[in-house]
Amino acid sequence: MSYIALNISLAGQDSSYMADFLLSKGYKVWALIRKTTSIIEKHQNVCHLIDNPHLTIRFGDLNDSISLTTVIQEIKNTYPDLIRLEIYNFGAISHVGLSFKLPELTVSTNALGPLRLLEAIRLSGFQDKIRFLNCSSSEQFGNVLETPQNEKTPFNPVSIYASAKTFAYYITKNYREAYNIFACSSICFNHESSRRDPIFVTRKITKGLADIVHGRSQKLVLGNINSFRDMTHAKDCIRAMHLMMCQDKPEDFVISSDETHCIREFLEKAFLLKGFNIKWKGEGLNEIGYDENTGRELIFISEEFFRPTEVNLLLGDSTKARSVLGWKPEYTFDDLIKEMVDHDDH
Repeated sequence: MSYIALNISLAGQDSSYMADFLLSKGYKVWALIRKTTSIIEKHQNVCHLIDNPHLTIRFGDLNDSISLTTVIQEIKNTYPDLIRLEIYNFGAISHVGLSFKLPELTVSTNALGPLRLLEAIRLSGFQDKIRFLNCSSSEQFGNVLETPQNEKTPFNPVSIYASAKTFAYYITKNYREAYNIFACSSICFNHESSRRDPIFVTRKITKGLADIVHGRSQKLVLGNINSFRDMTHAKDCIRAMHLMMCQDKPEDFVISSDETHCIREFLEKAFLLKGFNIKWKGEGLNEIGYDENTGRELIFISEEFFRPTEVNLLLGDSTKARSVLGWKPEYTFDDLIKEMVDHDDH
């Protein structure tokens, strides 16, 4: 009798943590990766997994419906005694700023990708044994219409990334209601870790700090440091996602810490861990962060890293997840920062 999970993507932060988590629980894990990820065995997030006999890797893409149908059918044929197949969709163009530069690819991957997966499930011939989780995003709330944001808060997306994710959220809901598919969405607020891609601001900060500490760089250049985000550890988010898949019925949940912190605060706390007491002078693009102890100028602001449209405040209300799933975060904001700083200190 088999519990199988199919991770769409593998090397990313969430998908790699989910693979770790499910393998530890005795699942057989399959991962669908793009052929371009030919150096997957060298990726630091998953190199420890490659030789695991319970991990199976197949090539495919959310933009190729045939590859999605093929892998689902292969799993069906491989495990005739299958109890449940859990499909976690972690595949996406996941950087908001990048979505403005790759609008068509973002929509095809983030919006139509989940649609292709849902169709593959519907046509699989064993949809009653499949559970599907779509990774939604707090960015869908955009210019928020109420604070804090919960499952009943209207979406108001202000980026191509968020608009595509909003389509994916609603198409998941549509397939759940129209075809009785176990399909749900985890509306995750910002979740970070040492496995976060350095293109994202939190990891850019901790890696930039390490470069300054070890003499590889003299400064760190950032964009908008005045936005507020609700941050959890990625490990906490994947625990919540798995709990969602173990419920008797599919429901959507906000997953959040229920605290909001400014990017500036993350930066100051990270630098303080390495002995830099950051103070500020100047305004706007001319603002500079300097070390009060030495007067050394370390943080600079550049228009290059601002988005065409900004989301200034996100704050989740995860009451439903805490009461229905029995979930709560295990990592604090300070725990998260320390882990990331320690990891990148080399």
